[in-house]
Amino acid sequence: MSLYLSSLIVSHFRSHKIARICVDKRPVALFGPNGAGKTNILEAVSLFSPGRGFRRASAEDMARRPEALGWKISGVLHAPTQTHEIDIWSEAGAARQLRIDEKTAPQIGLGRVARVLWLIPSMDRLWIEGAEGRRRFLDRMTLSFEPRHAELSLTYEKAMRERNRLLKDMVRDPHWYTALETTMAETGVAIHNNRLSALAQIEVAQTDAVTAFPNAFLELTYADGPLPTSVDDLCTALAENRPRDLAAGRTLIGPHRADLIGTFKAKGVPARDCSTGEQKALLVSLILANARALEHDFGAPPLLLLDEVAAHLDADRRAALYDEISALGAQAWMTGTSTELFDSLGDRAQYLEVTEDAGTSIVKAMQ
Repeated sequence: MSLYLSSLIVSHFRSHKIARICVDKRPVALFGPNGAGKTNILEAVSLFSPGRGFRRASAEDMARRPEALGWKISGVLHAPTQTHEIDIWSEAGAARQLRIDEKTAPQIGLGRVARVLWLIPSMDRLWIEGAEGRRRFLDRMTLSFEPRHAELSLTYEKAMRERNRLLKDMVRDPHWYTALETTMAETGVAIHNNRLSALAQIEVAQTDAVTAFPNAFLELTYADGPLPTSVDDLCTALAENRPRDLAAGRTLIGPHRADLIGTFKAKGVPARDCSTGEQKALLVSLILANARALEHDFGAPPLLLLDEVAAHLDADRRAALYDEISALGAQAWMTGTSTELFDSLGDRAQYLEVTEDAGTSIVKAMQ
């Protein structure tokens, strides 16, 4: 079973005035000079997943300049059991809108029909920067298995914002907190359990795989000790922690305080202490493991978005990556400055040249 785009139309999006792309289920290699608009195509594909895409940009920021008329992305998505026509657009900076098979749908609806994973250059510092980025990485993995995870996270964050407002205003009456803390406990425990389930599936996928990339041991930790794992216990913990939270002006316990700790399994070395090349290899390994797990869970491997990944791997690792993508049967959208970076793919991929003329990107299929 496959999941792939056969048609992608990008209109007034970033540097693209209009791009019409027709492809098959094979990997897609986009090549061209830096700044030509290759990554913008990948960002457009990333919007076929719930959320704001891999740049986490606002709808207004995605609009082509200087027109700022709004933008639209349309695609024909072949899922394991059905083909879908998907339209995503924004009018003059307004909130993004979605239509699936000509019916208006919420963003979470994309999680029911597609799975999208990405590896982009900004993630290269994942292991050495703050916990927020690792938490986001974990939640992207979790969302790929459980589409409702995004809705749970939004509900939790809304309740926490309201609780934090009470804390900053030094409200002490417990009646103001009870309903908010109940919501936070219910969604917080579900978020925690979803994360643990995702990590377990990643672990199995790594253990069962024959791969050229190093396996990582992943551990979910919390800044203030283990998170209570029942709704009642988390509710009690939030109530008991109010004095400390009042002093801080914010909530100090909950799933928003989680961190993802990675270890190079074969060496027993924390990922943060590994070389730059090893850290990159660990990330590639986790994306591939996530994809293999989804093939089992969803019925098809996800769309893979790999921005400039080939440039940071040596020739042997590049060849190994391409072999694993091809064996998986995933439609991977990859960028690079030249076709030489994709030589070992040969005719297993299809090639699109992206160039730029007077600030407008041009996409041309290569025969």
